Amino acid sequence: MTTLAELIIVAVILLNLSLAASGSLATCIRLAAAQGVIAALLPLLAGHGVPSGTIVFCCAVILLKGAIFPWLLTRARVKANVSRDAEPVIGYPASIILCLGAFAASSWLGTRLPLPETARVAWIVPASLSTIFTGFLLLTTRGKAITQVLGYLVIENGIYIFGLALFVEQPLMVEMAILLDVFVAVFVMGITIFHISREFDHIDTAELSQLGDWYPKQSGGEK
Repeated sequence: MTTLAELIIVAVILLNLSLAASGSLATCIRLAAAQGVIAALLPLLAGHGVPSGTIVFCCAVILLKGAIFPWLLTRARVKANVSRDAEPVIGYPASIILCLGAFAASSWLGTRLPLPETARVAWIVPASLSTIFTGFLLLTTRGKAITQVLGYLVIENGIYIFGLALFVEQPLMVEMAILLDVFVAVFVMGITIFHISREFDHIDTAELSQLGDWYPKQSGGEK
């Protein structure tokens, strides 16, 4: 079981690199969904004797991250009629290099953190921290609102994996609270993206931010 969990950790790291290298919104949605699903399997594989409550919770996470979230984001993407992200602030090759650098730094930090005995899976801390960094990278360097929502989901995946490494008492309750916040955020952002796409010809946040300079001039001057 532990070997399979370590293979999942490797897959999480490779998915981080794939997310950093992809400009297709449909591909990014599928990659984030796959990462969420395989991360949800970790509690079932990392230890011995899994409580029934943990199994139910993991199934709920798989349903949300593997089906509901991707459906909401895909629906928003289709309604907005966008297929690719805008040119990122940092290019795709540079994004991959930054992700590799983040993994190297996370590996060094992981050797310095005192972990409990429950953290049996190798590379779980580097994988979690580099996943959080990848989410921040998507959030801050990509132009489309949908990709930025994906950044929040990837950050939550990293927090989920990091919580497994530090396995405090009642970690599932903490994860449920975070997951509820993310669910509300994705749902609200999906509605927001839909309404923005109806009013404007794009959902590029860089261009939408210019409305703050345009509107006061129009409201104070000519209608």
